[in-house]
Amino acid sequence: MNLQDKHITVVGAARSGLSVAKLLARHGAKVFVTDRGVVAQNLVNELEQTGVGFESGGHSDRALLADWMVISPGVPTTAPLIQQALAKGIVVFSEVEVASWFCKAPIVAITGTNGKTTTTTLAGYIFEKAGHKPFVGGNIGIPFSDRADQLTNEQTVVLEVSSFQLDHIDRFKPKVSIILNITPDHLDRYQYRFENYAASKFRIHQNQQMGDYVIYNADDELLNHHFNQIVQTAPFTSLALSIEKEVSQGAFLRDHNLMLRLEGREEVLMNADEVSIRGRHNLYNSLAAAVAARVMEIRSEVIRESLSTFEGVPHRLEFVRELAHVRYYNDSKATNVNAVWYALESFEEPIILLAGGRDKGNDYGPLHHLVREKVRMVIGVGEESGHKVVSELGCAAQEARFAENMEEAVALAHQVAQAGEVVLLSPACASFDLFENYEHRGDVFKAAVLNL
Repeated sequence: MNLQDKHITVVGAARSGLSVAKLLARHGAKVFVTDRGVVAQNLVNELEQTGVGFESGGHSDRALLADWMVISPGVPTTAPLIQQALAKGIVVFSEVEVASWFCKAPIVAITGTNGKTTTTTLAGYIFEKAGHKPFVGGNIGIPFSDRADQLTNEQTVVLEVSSFQLDHIDRFKPKVSIILNITPDHLDRYQYRFENYAASKFRIHQNQQMGDYVIYNADDELLNHHFNQIVQTAPFTSLALSIEKEVSQGAFLRDHNLMLRLEGREEVLMNADEVSIRGRHNLYNSLAAAVAARVMEIRSEVIRESLSTFEGVPHRLEFVRELAHVRYYNDSKATNVNAVWYALESFEEPIILLAGGRDKGNDYGPLHHLVREKVRMVIGVGEESGHKVVSELGCAAQEARFAENMEEAVALAHQVAQAGEVVLLSPACASFDLFENYEHRGDVFKAAVLNL
């Protein structure tokens, strides 16, 4: 694509903003980067080396002297600068949209409220085992625009895509898209309307055509309803996933076996007990990755081996250690109630649950049944929502306590845990009360556990 003489403003100078600015500059655009915060010195150095103009500490009028605007995922559409741009008729794109213009490789794009990172990483692992030399990134790891124009049509792109990235796509067209589930999350970015958030997720398939595939969770009521409505008119092929019932096309469980039913052929892939990552939710993730790999013509033997050897992803039901016959798990990525539900469901052992953080208006009611059944003690962590966790989940557990910080919570859990129990960090909240991000929170938990 020739962008000669196009004036493009990139909003946000973090990793994805820097990557897309460099990509656009390489292809002839006149790029200006604006960030209302302080830009890290290493990023300033890279911008200066690239010759891209930039500003930090606020947005000047120059930011609106653009034909197009590209926004980072962390920038909401409601931000004043974006609203001003839209009012002026400036077209706003997301970073993954722009990156896709330059990419020759087929794209497998994965979205959903929960499970995106595990499924993306697992799919990338399968494609790597199959020799496809995949690029794995997007909303995790390396920004898509870092590598988009260097990939060949013999490779495969495996992308985690968030709702924020889908909000501003135009021509973004995956060969295979996966929607794992849709439950309330990030509603502060969607006028507190669940239907707006869901509509954003469904944009992933808006440009898919005949010969493309959409893989969806048929056990998710919203997804099942959506695809039942469009299956007759959609040009793409819809493939369902279920662990509760058989499906006409896609993947399902039968007699505890993972079954594939594609193009009229049925095969037993493997026994569910051979899947290396634990939990009912990870069966959905495994089925999704398997179907995506299969429609991209990866052999079943490779898929089977990959599902049985995949070690999982840090901060997602990550086993940390066993001490005095108590097992410690780090599920710091569980930043919403639904993710905690999946985590609790994964264990048969009695649980000591550590939860709390920056509350996003959580309704903890859906957890009460599982907490009553599986959780012996709830420990609410942090002043911001720790007390709310104690009051709203403690009523369902046998006991509830409060801890001011993670180290105190881990010490308390260690003190009360009994042999055969599980200590689980699964916060149900964002991490920005005491930590930089969920990775930092998980690392602090792991360090505290390893120091016991």
